[in-house]
Amino acid sequence: MEAGTMTVPGPVSAPGQARGVTRGPELASPPGRPSIPTWADMATRSTVASLAPGLRRALTEAARKPRLLVACDYDGTLAPIGPDPRAVFPLPEAVTALRTLGCLPDTTAAVISGRALRELAVLSRLPAEVHLIGSHGSEFDIGFVHTLDDQTQALHARLVAALREITGPAPGVILEVKPAAVAVHVRQADQAVARQVLAQVRLGPCQWDGIQVTDGDAVVELSVVRTDKGEALDAIRHRASASAAVFVGDDVSAEEVFVRLSGPDLGIKVGAGPTLAPYRIADAPEVADVLSFLAEERSAWLFGGQASAIERLSMLGNGWSVALVTPDARVCWQCHPSPASAPVFADLLGGRPAGHFSIRPQRDSLPLGQRYLPGTMTLETRWPGLQVTDYLDHHTDPYRTDLIRVISGSAKTVVEFAPRPEFGQVAVRLRPVRAGLVVMGTPDPMVLRSPGVSWEIIPDGPHESARAIVQPLPELPVLLELRCGTADLARHRLPEFKRRLQSGAYWSQWLSALTLPAVETALVARSALTLRALCHTGTGAVLAAATTSLPEELGGVRNWDYRHCWLRDAALTTHALVSLGSTAEAAAYLQWVHRVLAGLQGPERLHPVYALDGSSTGSEAIIDTLPGYAGSRPVRVGNLADQQVQLDVFGPIVELIEALAAHRGHLEDADWKLVGAMCQAVARRWHEPDHGIWEERQVPRHHVHSKVMCWVALDRAIRLASRYHRTPEPHWPALRDTIAADVCEHGWNDVVKAFTAAYDGTDLDAASLHIGLSGLLDPADDRFGATVSAIEAELRSGSTVYRYRRDDGLPGTEGGLHLCTTWLIEAYVLTGRRTEAEDLFQQLAGTAGPTGLLPEEYDPIAERSLGNHPQAYSHLGLIRCAQILAGTASAGGQSATTLPVPHRRQLSRRASFAGDPGLVGRMASRWLVWPTLRRPFAAAGSSP
Repeated sequence: MEAGTMTVPGPVSAPGQARGVTRGPELASPPGRPSIPTWADMATRSTVASLAPGLRRALTEAARKPRLLVACDYDGTLAPIGPDPRAVFPLPEAVTALRTLGCLPDTTAAVISGRALRELAVLSRLPAEVHLIGSHGSEFDIGFVHTLDDQTQALHARLVAALREITGPAPGVILEVKPAAVAVHVRQADQAVARQVLAQVRLGPCQWDGIQVTDGDAVVELSVVRTDKGEALDAIRHRASASAAVFVGDDVSAEEVFVRLSGPDLGIKVGAGPTLAPYRIADAPEVADVLSFLAEERSAWLFGGQASAIERLSMLGNGWSVALVTPDARVCWQCHPSPASAPVFADLLGGRPAGHFSIRPQRDSLPLGQRYLPGTMTLETRWPGLQVTDYLDHHTDPYRTDLIRVISGSAKTVVEFAPRPEFGQVAVRLRPVRAGLVVMGTPDPMVLRSPGVSWEIIPDGPHESARAIVQPLPELPVLLELRCGTADLARHRLPEFKRRLQSGAYWSQWLSALTLPAVETALVARSALTLRALCHTGTGAVLAAATTSLPEELGGVRNWDYRHCWLRDAALTTHALVSLGSTAEAAAYLQWVHRVLAGLQGPERLHPVYALDGSSTGSEAIIDTLPGYAGSRPVRVGNLADQQVQLDVFGPIVELIEALAAHRGHLEDADWKLVGAMCQAVARRWHEPDHGIWEERQVPRHHVHSKVMCWVALDRAIRLASRYHRTPEPHWPALRDTIAADVCEHGWNDVVKAFTAAYDGTDLDAASLHIGLSGLLDPADDRFGATVSAIEAELRSGSTVYRYRRDDGLPGTEGGLHLCTTWLIEAYVLTGRRTEAEDLFQQLAGTAGPTGLLPEEYDPIAERSLGNHPQAYSHLGLIRCAQILAGTASAGGQSATTLPVPHRRQLSRRASFAGDPGLVGRMASRWLVWPTLRRPFAAAGSSP
């Protein structure tokens, strides 16, 4: 190496290519947790305590930003400054932390250094996940020098020559030549020599036109192009679409960045000296601590820490509102004022920073178990010496929600209360008063009544949290009442134990009036209670599920908002309750449908989904401030399905009316009018393509299931007219037969030997099983048996059944749908495969959580539940299968039933379709024989 000149060996990959400078949200890491170094390797927990509390809080807040840019300087920051600038290497702990940050989704890591880019790459040996920017922000790629014009290159050559002449005879002075700059290092020179050289440089080349000077610690850099680390940070921020930036730097040039930081950005100065940065740390080892702490906080926020298994979450409900509780008694999801409003607690989708209400023993221990009190929605969580009882008071004013939490036992208990309304977008302050806490800053009033509890208020960025240690006594439990929608902190007129009895009695009395099957009675009872809790008392609408954005694939994007009322889902839910003996929910829902129809020009304009009040669900939005369950983004609110065409929605409504009339023994005039409206909609639109039951966001198709449900609407309408002496429209029978013939002609595929998903393809769909489940095709027909076998072979995997296997235009995969599993169970029974039906049903029941709840889907490979929770589809399907299996087990299959069922004729394939395509439909019923095993709940099996 030539004395006094710094050179580096070998070429390196250009950051814009192999190092991927343009990596941003559009090139984010693939779904799921990336392969990153373990925290044990980083060994940070023992050193992070050295960081100031204020800095730790600021880093924690920065770690929660939707898209984060983390950048730092090199010399003196990532690497300790040494006597020889040619041998300055980064600390391994800092490299590990920076790489970890670069591996995380929606996170960009970068080093912005004064060194030449090629030299920076060779010295740092940083991995490709970290973007490198050299020459004080002017070098983004190795080919940068070739973009300089001739005049600039000539100036650079002249500058190099002049500085070599000045520094050549000076011992200890090192000249670092960069593509567009030259740095003069004097750290190793004698002080007198250093002063002399720097003086000559400043009086000479520093005064030239076109030269930009940057002073550093024992170094001065002269550049022939504009250099500004702040501009470089802004450039990479723009490329990464970062919503916040963290910059750590030690040099004078770092102030170019600090002056540009604003809003959620965070600047950290390393070492002494004046600075614009709000925080300061000592040296490179503390930089490693900062980056490690930031990586840990970021990872925990993105991936939800230790997210509770979805099926292990338990739901509280009172008919107006719902809440979800983890197995360790943490309220992780609760919305107000309605179940579809923004959450007060969103720990489920954002970890504890998104809001939670936790109760745990002060002495760490695992819960002994969790259960519902028999026949109620009251939940108990137990530890040694401690029990937490949770319920939503049923007897409150509309749009007021009282969450009651009772701490009993003898163990000291830690309570943490951290409300974060509006997805954490509203700054929350907590004001302690004599009777409890007043939550300040929320759209609606909110208080926590907690007499006798002494709270510690803890700042958390723009929010505040409260923490208390309480000591329940055997005869004196601690009572906490979260009251949403009121500022009233006065004592309730009833003692707590009476409120608990009243709320429990509402559910248990309702349950005791039901007719429960002898198969999985306890699980059916819990499913019935769950469906009832998803029915919104105030409107008559029915939630499809209690949550939004629980993923269909961990780390994936198939995350939807199900806190709305789908016409189909609600009809099937209330139909299941009618089949158990409860009609109030169906009557309320049908009134809701009437109100929706009153605002339309015609029934054919019905949307598939509405808000609970019957209005539009609004546009679908993404809440990018939440990382999602276990890192599954995006978090969505609203649902674009309300703009789709789904022609299958009419059939379930008519089927519900048929079931309700059978239970009542008569058909209401208003219900018959609604039947006519549904048939009118079918007549006008049945021939159109639609988006289907699965709401695929692609070009509409002629879905077999949608056509079958149009047939169902007409078939059940004709049966109702015959049974209750009503006059059907003259064209209904012919139209019913036309649809049946159309489905049989175009839905069957001779190549696949099955009814396919749609007329135009060969792909299979579990929903096509309804060709036989509905009665359109006789179950004895060979084509139905072939369809069952084909769907079993292609879509069943162990204990679950997938909807389909086709490309639906979305990335990633999904689990099997519990509802599809129940359809296959019913198909097994219809085709004489009872043993297989019973076996699959037991496997389905085995996927329920410890308290009996089911989400939407199940992954048979990872053996974990997926999707929104609890899901109405899953529970109504389970109820249906239990009833079918109990009914077919009866002697001769002729038990008394809650629904009248005509004798099912067994017709050959030729008889059913060669002559009259509508014959089977007119003779067959979707409903199999169900037994009326009316018994007290306590005698029906184990407690639900």
